[in-house]
Amino acid sequence: MKQNSFEHRHQAEWQDFARRLDALERGRPGADSRHFPAAYRRLCRHLALAEERGYSSRLVDQLQQLALRGHRQFYRHRNPLGARCLGFLLGGFPRLVREEWRPVLAASLLFYGCLLGMGLLVYLFPELVYSLLDPGQVAQMEAMYDPDASRLGRFGERSSAADWMMFGYYVMNNFGIAFQTFAGGLLFGLGSLFFLLINGLSIGAVAGHLSDIGYTGTFWPFVIGHGAFELTAITLAGAAGLKLGWALCAPGRLRRSEALRQAAERSVRLVAGVLFLLLIAAFVEAYWSSMTFPGAALKYTVGILLWLLVAAYFLLAGRPRHAPE
Repeated sequence: MKQNSFEHRHQAEWQDFARRLDALERGRPGADSRHFPAAYRRLCRHLALAEERGYSSRLVDQLQQLALRGHRQFYRHRNPLGARCLGFLLGGFPRLVREEWRPVLAASLLFYGCLLGMGLLVYLFPELVYSLLDPGQVAQMEAMYDPDASRLGRFGERSSAADWMMFGYYVMNNFGIAFQTFAGGLLFGLGSLFFLLINGLSIGAVAGHLSDIGYTGTFWPFVIGHGAFELTAITLAGAAGLKLGWALCAPGRLRRSEALRQAAERSVRLVAGVLFLLLIAAFVEAYWSSMTFPGAALKYTVGILLWLLVAAYFLLAGRPRHAPE
């Protein structure tokens, strides 16, 4: 069937579906709302046919937007909150990150570029560490990761109560950094850029300095595990902030307030996923990273596996499964 005939046959049905969607989104479902699930499934079928037959991107995009709005309403009324949250974490969050690849890429290049660049510079020119950290902070970091320090301190085997207390501390500290980085986007993106820059430089300076003085055996085994979740979360929080900033700087044909509202809808969902990552990071840091008995080799192995797990999650999770013909 040609595209014109396909559109002519189903256009009235799509317009009726859009009308039902508008009513549901306003919280005013009509008497015919009970037929919405069947109409939603028919629309999904039409979208699949349009994609299979290679119809124009204009038509496919139109049906995709209707299907996305329909999906939100369909599962909002059928799924409990817990199921929606689980669905978001298992598929919606990584899919959203892939869709927002531009701010994610920009935040990643800035954050990891500063981290790696500053780490290398401090390793080659050790005195540069004092350009970012004062002597007291440097001494504190050295004491925390001193291989000769007593194991009753930072790397000692803690009690379960102490682990729980540290878990709470890590959660509050990491949440604060993430919200700071995200909210900075309201300053036309400058705040998010600043916090990505300063966090990347500071972490890189600490890593370069501790590596330079020979504390690699205590520092890297400690950070490699939870770093997969924590650093990724900081980057995504920055990406969410940059999206807000871009909406303010370049709203296009929309009013600035409307562009910000649309950007905030997706940015807030990104931040919800960031909080999930930070909870995992805090748990790993409190209950795994601080352990001393596993040994460096096992810590590195687990850390590499966790980084691969995070990469696989964002690259593969939430991708649609093609139904059989």
